[in-house]
Amino acid sequence: MRWWISIGVACLAGALAGGDVATVVAAPRTQPAQPLSEKEASVDVELILAVDVSYSMDLDELAIQREGYAQALSSREFLQALKSGVHGRIAVTYFEWAASSDQKIIIPWRLIDGPESADAVAAEIMKTPIRRASRTSISGAIYFAMPLFDENPYRGLRRVIDISGDGPNNNGPSPVTIARDEAVDKGITINGLPIMVKEPSYSTMDIENLDLYYKDCVTGGHGSFVVTIKSRDEFKEAIRTKLLMEVAGRTPPPRIVPVADDADKEPRVSCTIGEKIWQDRWGR
Repeated sequence: MRWWISIGVACLAGALAGGDVATVVAAPRTQPAQPLSEKEASVDVELILAVDVSYSMDLDELAIQREGYAQALSSREFLQALKSGVHGRIAVTYFEWAASSDQKIIIPWRLIDGPESADAVAAEIMKTPIRRASRTSISGAIYFAMPLFDENPYRGLRRVIDISGDGPNNNGPSPVTIARDEAVDKGITINGLPIMVKEPSYSTMDIENLDLYYKDCVTGGHGSFVVTIKSRDEFKEAIRTKLLMEVAGRTPPPRIVPVADDADKEPRVSCTIGEKIWQDRWGR
């Protein structure tokens, strides 16, 4: 079952009370000094936050997006959701992406088990300089994310990739649907945060119905969902809503209508629309 959510129903908090060629930059991964015991390694979810920093995102959007993640991770509602899990702790890593060869880990795998560790991760997100880069490769972000789970010293009941972005895939080794299906086949859930705060523009290669594109082409796996942002004022609330759902592993409140998994149906927006726009514009 997958879920279709507009941020207009952000009642969940209450209910829970460069060019084609770039360099992959990965921060050193922080590993425990010695192997963890089964109890020490157990978490409720292994959560990868994959954040779009392509040039179509303006600096103000990038700043609000950063603040949204930092504030959500240190919020009272998040900490309450954290404690509602079986283990009361999660493992998180945060990376930024653009082209298929451009991903940068900002936060290596970290354990969040309370206010102190949550605040530390939030502070580290905020202190990292904001950057922008060329192209939009959602497929590249998914392929980069999948092996990160194998490097994680913690083991969760669920594995989730959380992708935010403001445009369709226009670069990468394969169509986004192939990358998505490979992740889903590994038992990974992909959730989406399509950012639709600007009118579609030829110059930025935005598309109409990005929310449908994310639902039909990007997200997948057990309990996957999409939270749409349609105004700048919704950024922080949307991010908090999404994180609360992912951490608590709960389905949305009854007033949010579930959408049956329709993966076998034709997508309502072409899943290669981004590649086509790029080809039409640049001829390559």
